[in-house]
Amino acid sequence: MEDAKTYPPFEVKQRLKADSLYYAGKMGSLFYVNLRDHKVIVGVRCPKCNKVLWPPRSTCGQCFSELTEVVAIGPLGTVETYTQVTYSEPIHPRQAPFVYGVIKLDGADTGITHFIDETDFEKIHIGMRVKPVFAEERKGNILDIRYFKPI
Repeated sequence: MEDAKTYPPFEVKQRLKADSLYYAGKMGSLFYVNLRDHKVIVGVRCPKCNKVLWPPRSTCGQCFSELTEVVAIGPLGTVETYTQVTYSEPIHPRQAPFVYGVIKLDGADTGITHFIDETDFEKIHIGMRVKPVFAEERKGNILDIRYFKPI
């Protein structure tokens, strides 16, 4: 039997972009339809943990309970953390520079990452109160909220 040949690692630098469609599920669909049609943000309450999660999902990530109780949350929220993006990539939904923040809406126990705009980067801080700015033409996706701005 011959000895197996070994080859050194071979690396290829590449960037992948994969456009796709997926089913957001019952709760995700409810979330996006409310954003698109009513400019209302909803979460879902866990019957065991009593936590309100947004965007809503069908199963609690803490206790794995089925989630069915939809609740309106926000629209005001608080910045939990943030970062400034200073470089542009084709996959980014906007040109740099821009700021991402984790926004925890009033009435929710979890936050979601989204843009912070209409303020100078130096003025953004943890604990800053914000409100959503909705897109004029909404399409049923997370960018129906264009960004959050300080209040």
